[in-house]
Amino acid sequence: MRINFNLTKATLTGALGGLLFGFDTVVVAGVIDTLVGQYHLSPTGKGLTVAIALVGTVIGALGAGQLGQKLGSRETLRATAVLYIISAIGSALAPSWTILMVFRFIGGLGIGASSVLGPVYIAELAPAKLRGRLVGVFQFNVVFGILVAYTSNYIIRTLHLGVTEWRWQVGVAALPAIGFLILLYGIPRSPRWSASKDRIDEALSVLKMMGEPNPEAELADIRKALSEEHAAAHQPVFRWKYRYPLFLAITLGAFNQFSGINAILYYLNSIFSEAGFSRISGDQQAIAIGFTNLVFTMVGMSLIDKFGRKTLLLIGAVGTAACLAAASWLMSANIHPGALVYIFVTYIAFFAMSQGAVIWVYIGEVFPNHVRSKGQGVGNASHWFWNTVIQLYFPVVVASYGRSAPFTFFAFMTILQFIVVLFFYPETKGQTLEDLQRKLVSSN
Repeated sequence: MRINFNLTKATLTGALGGLLFGFDTVVVAGVIDTLVGQYHLSPTGKGLTVAIALVGTVIGALGAGQLGQKLGSRETLRATAVLYIISAIGSALAPSWTILMVFRFIGGLGIGASSVLGPVYIAELAPAKLRGRLVGVFQFNVVFGILVAYTSNYIIRTLHLGVTEWRWQVGVAALPAIGFLILLYGIPRSPRWSASKDRIDEALSVLKMMGEPNPEAELADIRKALSEEHAAAHQPVFRWKYRYPLFLAITLGAFNQFSGINAILYYLNSIFSEAGFSRISGDQQAIAIGFTNLVFTMVGMSLIDKFGRKTLLLIGAVGTAACLAAASWLMSANIHPGALVYIFVTYIAFFAMSQGAVIWVYIGEVFPNHVRSKGQGVGNASHWFWNTVIQLYFPVVVASYGRSAPFTFFAFMTILQFIVVLFFYPETKGQTLEDLQRKLVSSN
């Protein structure tokens, strides 16, 4: 099946939120040490500077589901674009650390909401055979945004802008955010949302626009599922019948963070600085890692509908656990610091082709239509809650127990992830959302 222009345009626009998501989450890596010096931050203050955006992200992820169901994913994504713009400009102009924290929190709200609704929007547009690859475009844009942030930090640092350097580094995100907002006015609503609001002609028109092979049959399946769920259309997602999808979403979100991915991405420059790299050199190593992340996310996207989600998760868990154990050993022994670059590059390769490519696809697949946005919000809230905790305490743990301690923990948790995925995760590739609903949702 081929992807037509309308489907490509809608997918790329919905996924552009992922680029802003990736940029905003890691741009702090290049400025955190400057902020520590400028505001005389303790390890706890350093962690809070990183984590405050993640607090907003948890709230944004939890609230996005209800807004998405009420207003539609497209309309809610427009609101996230506005939040990104406000956050970027406000952070760049912040007169104090406290005001900076306020605008980083606002940016977090946008990150959380777009991390839920971007994948949901794409999943509800995409035909079943293309869904894995198309939703994977969101994750591709996340890692592309990470690479853009690392590259932007490096370029701005070479300009030697002095005390305003960090302000330019965080403020430049306003430009793609404005572009995102403009493009969101050129894409259609989700056909599943339109059908849920009895806009049947609109839903059928969008399915045809997206190149659905049999739009009438797909619409009939959507309407049948909606009819079966009508009596429970406003029910909360936290119900016993949804225990299996909830388990899958919550654990996958948590394991994603327990792998240590965002601790490495957010504190990458600090990690390299402690290993003896200069700031410019650390920025260059960060670009190499960001590029690896991008390339192997593309590899994962090309394999996700062929090998399946579960297989990629298992392969990735083995590789990342080995790399984390190696990094922990090098740090505890204080030997071969230069080898950390190669270990982290390998780690990123395994992570990107597995969890990085799978998480947003998988969480968006396992819930039934009428609670999908809410379910995605729960899974993402789990992801961002543990992300917040880890980023808040990572500098404290390093200061108290040494550089290797967090990586020992991450290696252990990744081994645990392998066991849980092996025995409890189902494969979802090649199945329609309605088929998955019937298999994963309990009748009692």
